[in-house]
Amino acid sequence: MPRDAASLPDRLTLANARLVLPQGVMEGAVEVSRGEITGLHDGTRVAPGAVDCEGDFVAPGLVELHTDNLERHLRPRPTAHWPHGPAIVAHDAELASTGITTVYDALRIGSIKEGPGGGMPAYARALATEILHLHAAGALKISHRIHLRAEICSDTLEEELDSFGPDDRVGLLSLMDHTPGQRQFTDIGQYEAYIRGKYAVSKEDFDAYVGERIALGDRVRDRHEAASVAAAQRLGAALASHDDTTVDHVARSAGYGITLAEFPTTGDAARACHQHGIAVMMGAPNLIRGGSHSGNVAAGDLAEAGLLDVVSSDYVPAALLGSAVKLAGIWGDMARAVATVTAAPAKAAGLIDRGRIAEGLRADLIRFRVIEGVPVLRGVWVQGARVA
Repeated sequence: MPRDAASLPDRLTLANARLVLPQGVMEGAVEVSRGEITGLHDGTRVAPGAVDCEGDFVAPGLVELHTDNLERHLRPRPTAHWPHGPAIVAHDAELASTGITTVYDALRIGSIKEGPGGGMPAYARALATEILHLHAAGALKISHRIHLRAEICSDTLEEELDSFGPDDRVGLLSLMDHTPGQRQFTDIGQYEAYIRGKYAVSKEDFDAYVGERIALGDRVRDRHEAASVAAAQRLGAALASHDDTTVDHVARSAGYGITLAEFPTTGDAARACHQHGIAVMMGAPNLIRGGSHSGNVAAGDLAEAGLLDVVSSDYVPAALLGSAVKLAGIWGDMARAVATVTAAPAKAAGLIDRGRIAEGLRADLIRFRVIEGVPVLRGVWVQGARVA
């Protein structure tokens, strides 16, 4: 939510807290003025006018790079479409209530004109405009940016990319290739069960659709990947890969200058990412549930192997803070765990003004305690203003 300095709280002090700092956890207080962190002090003293945090953790606000949560608000039932304005506002409020203070709203770009369920219609440009208008009007609690999920195997990717410009707050662009038979859909049998179960298509129609998609991917892949890389440069967006499965996939990503890998599906791909200096992002639901719902590599295994850098809430916003607490148990290091949902995603997206508790940075802060392994939020501040 854009705020001018005059509208921000003149002073806020969160005291008697366990401050989660880059170097570790410190008992102390954090001072805020006009939206920025202005001071850190150790000790448990609570000065007059300060908020007594009662020994709770105080950490940076969570930075979410990839969430499908808005889709759930836009379509609460498979055939029920919700008005976009109320859906965006409800999505924003839900994220604030889970400690997320910066979000990259993931919008698929690139449509399929024909296919099961009527294909995949274009929607990203219109929805991004609505998000940006509400954000500029001060209707939203947290900071919103756009994450364009570029569907390589599509009919309209290039023209849709051209509809976005540098003023559209596009901070992240990911290359997705959902061609049947590779990456996420390597198992055609699993893909068939998904498509036929969801859209009730015949075996013959499914086989024809798969053939069309494979032919489309072969025809446009190189051109669409090059167009997406050029668009990211034009828009000033960080570039990510999606569902890298093989070492060759990772080498292709590295060749494009990609620095973030979303949800690599195998341990080999995750290791190759680190060898190429590419940060690995995994989904919080995978970590908390103890494995991938689609049979891919477990996020917990990557964490134990030192191959997990960034966590995304994916489809459960509340899982983001929960994943940090889970990682703190795996690693025995709360600061390192919290960094996967704050400093590391901020760095991956090129945000240098948030993600850490340090003087001069944005005062996006959360207060929480852990009860029987469950994080319980007790306050959320964006630029020093309480939003939850």
